[in-house]
Amino acid sequence: MTKIISVINQKGGVGKTTTVINLATALSIMGQNNLILDLDPQGNATTGLGKNNNDAKNNIYNLLINEIDLKNVIQKTQIKNLDIVGSHVNLSGLEVETANNSKRAFVLKEILLNERNGILRKYDNIFIDCPPSLSLLTIMSLVASDELLVPLQTEFFALEGITQLVKTIDRIKENLNPNLNIRGILLTMFDKRNKLSSEVDSEARKFFKEKVYTTVIQRNVRLSEAPSHGLPCVIYDKNCAGSKSYFKLAEEFQKKNNIESAA
Repeated sequence: MTKIISVINQKGGVGKTTTVINLATALSIMGQNNLILDLDPQGNATTGLGKNNNDAKNNIYNLLINEIDLKNVIQKTQIKNLDIVGSHVNLSGLEVETANNSKRAFVLKEILLNERNGILRKYDNIFIDCPPSLSLLTIMSLVASDELLVPLQTEFFALEGITQLVKTIDRIKENLNPNLNIRGILLTMFDKRNKLSSEVDSEARKFFKEKVYTTVIQRNVRLSEAPSHGLPCVIYDKNCAGSKSYFKLAEEFQKKNNIESAA
């Protein structure tokens, strides 16, 4: 059964896109089929996988305004088992352009629902890289998703921001998508030399309990370098601390899938 997972945090710079491309790549290397939807107008997931985020035709904006079919917009990446629907800067104007459409929050859901037993059936996971805001694009993603993965920076203000996100998720569940669940909270940019990182780790586990992944993503310069080479870090330098953490996360992620399937 294909799972649609939004990777979301309204705060920028928390490792959201890094998580999308490295987790999806690690799972693909481990044999799963994955699709990434780059719903962020900045298009960092697209360029981070060596693709062009200025493609005037084959992009998610044209998909959402019904100019192109899903089967024509999916692109293969250089990684086996990993495909992407690329972003475009025009996404940033979608909210204004669709202001008169009362069903606009459901557009992405309908597109994915129509192909869930068709072209999307081969994918184990569909990861949606959300923009760093609680905008229409994020709401579209929340409405279309089965689960959420929330990267949480182990820094000051992080927990404060996540309470706002949880309130938004609760409102979406109440009004638009009652089946939406938080799959997991991923602690990112962890610095073991910094006492604050450990404090945020402890508070997050106290509040979200088993929802917090055992794996934490440590601060690692290789994770920042890799996108400039158009490669996920797990391929750019598979032996660095960041890559090892994402492979470990992929194992934990897959294990949870196996437990759910068995249940």
